[in-house]
Amino acid sequence: MSKSINIVIKFLIASDLFLSSAWGFISPIFAIFILKNIVAGDVVKGAEVAGFTALIYWIVKSFSQVPISRYLDNIHGEKDDYWFMVLGLFITGLTPFGFLISFLPWHIYVFQVLHALGMALFVPSWNAIFTRHIDKNRLAFEWGMDSTCMGLGAGITAGLGGIIAATFGFKIVLILVGVFTIISSFLLLFVHKHILPRDHIFPRFFPFRKS
Repeated sequence: MSKSINIVIKFLIASDLFLSSAWGFISPIFAIFILKNIVAGDVVKGAEVAGFTALIYWIVKSFSQVPISRYLDNIHGEKDDYWFMVLGLFITGLTPFGFLISFLPWHIYVFQVLHALGMALFVPSWNAIFTRHIDKNRLAFEWGMDSTCMGLGAGITAGLGGIIAATFGFKIVLILVGVFTIISSFLLLFVHKHILPRDHIFPRFFPFRKS
């Protein structure tokens, strides 16, 4: 990664890479996991559960992150954004371990609510910190770098996830999802000292970081 990119952006992109790689393992084959492990091969029931699982995630995440975002905007500095970001990823990292012990549809629904709440904490806070620390004259490049890393990570692990599930079973896949997500959260600890304090007030249109 370019040396001209500041340390906060580097670690946020690295964290995003591990997060997208983590869920890339399971996302394309999650419906198969439900079919095999939750509904005992009932295709109709499996389709129903998979659909409700996605519905629950997106509804909970969408409605949760709006008040969370408003709260973050009302607090000076970005310490709150930072800890919401770390906590959100850590909560998200617990979700696949919950899937490991699930054997009924409602178990999956409960852990999807946990997943959604974790991401609702993570997404707006990550976006806020990334936007404030992005380097001047590198807006498109650094957003593009993040998108590229996410795409490559998710694409590679999507292929690997199918192979691993077919060879070793879904347990290993879910463990990898959890471990990669937890690593993603720990990477954010390296930028703690670069986070702006609570007494810092951002101007209406804050300047971008200088190179």
